[in-house]
Amino acid sequence: MPQYEAGTFDVIVVGAGHAGAEAALASARMGAKTLVLTMNLDMIAFMPCNPSIGGPAKGIVVREIDALGGAMGRVIDKTHIQMRMLNTAKGPAVRALRAQADKVLYQQEMKRLMEEEPNLTLHQGIAEELVVEDGKIQGLITQVGGIYRAKSVVITTGTFLRGEIIIGDLRYSSGPNNQQPSIKLAENLEKLGFETVRFKTGTPPRVNSNSIDYSKTEIQPGDDVPRAFSYETTEYITDQLPCWLTYTNEQTHQVIDDNLHLSPMYSGMIKGTGPRYCPSIEDKVVRFNDKPRHQIFLEPEGRNTREVYVQGLSTSLPEHVQRKLLESIPGLEKAEMMRAGYAIEYDSIVPTQLWPTLESKRIENLYTAGQINGTSGYEEAAGQGLMAGINAAAKVLGKEEVILSRSDAYIGVLIDDLVTKGTNEPYRLLTSRAEYRLLLRHDNADIRLTELAYAIGMVKEERYVKFLAKKERIEEEIKRLRGIMIKPNETTQQVIRDAGGSELKDGIRGAYLLKRPEMTYDMISQLTASTVELEDEVKEQVEIHIKYEGYIEKSLQQVDKLKKMENKKIPENIDYHAISGIATEARGKLAEVRPLSIAQASRISGVNPADISILLVYIEQGKIAKISV
Repeated sequence: MPQYEAGTFDVIVVGAGHAGAEAALASARMGAKTLVLTMNLDMIAFMPCNPSIGGPAKGIVVREIDALGGAMGRVIDKTHIQMRMLNTAKGPAVRALRAQADKVLYQQEMKRLMEEEPNLTLHQGIAEELVVEDGKIQGLITQVGGIYRAKSVVITTGTFLRGEIIIGDLRYSSGPNNQQPSIKLAENLEKLGFETVRFKTGTPPRVNSNSIDYSKTEIQPGDDVPRAFSYETTEYITDQLPCWLTYTNEQTHQVIDDNLHLSPMYSGMIKGTGPRYCPSIEDKVVRFNDKPRHQIFLEPEGRNTREVYVQGLSTSLPEHVQRKLLESIPGLEKAEMMRAGYAIEYDSIVPTQLWPTLESKRIENLYTAGQINGTSGYEEAAGQGLMAGINAAAKVLGKEEVILSRSDAYIGVLIDDLVTKGTNEPYRLLTSRAEYRLLLRHDNADIRLTELAYAIGMVKEERYVKFLAKKERIEEEIKRLRGIMIKPNETTQQVIRDAGGSELKDGIRGAYLLKRPEMTYDMISQLTASTVELEDEVKEQVEIHIKYEGYIEKSLQQVDKLKKMENKKIPENIDYHAISGIATEARGKLAEVRPLSIAQASRISGVNPADISILLVYIEQGKIAKISV
């Protein structure tokens, strides 16, 4: 194939899934001339798995993406069919928004945003080879011989690298949803020395809504109150579509037991490691054989399609067995299967080969983001894509790169876990992974990240001014409640009695009364005669800050200690194998990860506190900085 010069850009993004879309938009918004190269322009931001955005931890990531100037929140707000706040009965640290998406509308809206973004060019093509000179990326070459030059490249190939779809004993080369896989780029990455692993994920069958007997299922409506992921959303979708809940049963489980020998997972055909927190139905039945049933959610895939996603029934069993499974489930006895479930195996790179900026340690100015880094989920991919796009553009434009800490954002937790600990399965964000989760809440993503987004050029002046005004209203109201006294008169006592609390014996400041678990901001506001009408999100911030003040303060003290460790930088040219006293395993892990700080070093699996103490002594004595790798 003859080659030709196809164009020169600051940043090239390979792939336009959820990671690629955010990376490209961020890079362009930062001011870099950006190219998106994707196999199929009709599949931008495609959802090959569940038609939803958000959920525990993930929903907070979407809020963080929005606070940083990303697109996912704005797009789902315009294209969802249902929205619900989860865990409302629990504390604010675990509350999270989840939206059912109209898959096609979501794709179309994201594509429209990308087409209208200045500095951003979209092109349909297949990247096959990276151009690398002296350890630095120079561009790439496409299937038709086009040579695209660039100062930075971001690879966001999802599950396409040597993708293979598996259904029963059928196995064939394919990307998700029968798209073309990426074979030559996978081979090129291997040739360039990247260590890869084989992971697996899967999807359930889709059925025709007209063939479902919904009378045998439980309706799952959206919330009555308006909800949004984006801080910029002002118009809300009110005509929501419900989801429906049903369950597997003994008959379902018997079908699985009878056909387990036909499952690629148990026959040995599937070699890749699957996601522990999103197992297939056959895996659930085997691992939890004491459970008489498992939840199955029926989720519409859009307003203008009858396809319904059978959430909870992910499987790679043969198609005829999948039909039997459906027939055994209440409401799905006569369900018309439109698409069979399948497993997909693919290559991921080992993420400890990346710096915390998501730049490759092996090739300068080459970044990777999304499922190629070993993660699962649209939200995790989008969060990585956003940061990779920001950093790729920053490197090209001579700006400071951005690393979010574990106390800044769930995105910071995600990336730090990947590059510091690696992962032996498709990584999924959980609230339990964040030690500072009380600080990383759904409600305060803008407070945490908008100043940074504005400073790096991801948020415009108008939005920043509105943010500052909101922040001021929160601070003023907290100050007011701390200063105002509430007297134990009959009105006060009645409000407290109605809330189920103990009556006052003396006067009390508004903030102290609000600390009581049964009291809400609206109750306190009723008793303090506030003359200013505040937005709901301001009230929420005030209430959470006052109620959880002690816990928040303790978390902030822990963050201060962490920052001191983060500020203890480790010299780049350190030779860990030359440090006597550090355990052999720890030396190997430190040399592999090459942590930037003592804090990061302390989080590496296999490195214990004694190793850190010895490392600290050596660094403080100034011995290590002179040792070359």
